[in-house]
Amino acid sequence: MLYQPIKTQIEQLNTNSISKERKTILQPLIDFVQLKVTNKSRVNLNFICTHNSRRSHLSQVWAQVMASYFEINNVYCYSGGTEATALFPMVAKTLENTGFKIEMLSNGTNPVYSIKYSKNAHPVIGFSKTFDAQFNPISEFTAIMTCSNADKGCPFIAGAEKRIPITYEDPKAFDNTPQQLEKYNERSLQIATELKYVFSNIVN
Repeated sequence: MLYQPIKTQIEQLNTNSISKERKTILQPLIDFVQLKVTNKSRVNLNFICTHNSRRSHLSQVWAQVMASYFEINNVYCYSGGTEATALFPMVAKTLENTGFKIEMLSNGTNPVYSIKYSKNAHPVIGFSKTFDAQFNPISEFTAIMTCSNADKGCPFIAGAEKRIPITYEDPKAFDNTPQQLEKYNERSLQIATELKYVFSNIVN
């Protein structure tokens, strides 16, 4: 059962606001998930960005939440970068403001976070890692490229069944500005809206 603030937020997301162009970009992900669900196979989604610090984590978290919201089982979401840095604290703050329960499991240069969205579901474990790190699947997954740099820099992802570019503008551009919180929230909700659209189109 999702925490109520998260459920309320999802109900308020308007998928009709997504442009035709973006829906075309999202279609290959719908097709991949649908095929796996139809075949009763495990759905492994690895969201990939350059630093695995912002967009890939937001995508990983929201994809896991939307699978839960639409009761689509066997969905396992991961994230990684072309290099490992750290999950940016504003991402954790943005999710916390939306109703997620965030707990720092370890600190240091690359802290590990428990990102809980439901009373009983396993939390998403958030920390920065490369897309091919041992924590992530090495085969039978789809690679979703969430930033244009990673998309251009990684034309081939070893082990991926499919590679789908769904890129987002980097909220990092607004770090240390008065609009920082607003822009991170805006990006988080854009990703959430698009992933709501994806999972709402899956026939279970």
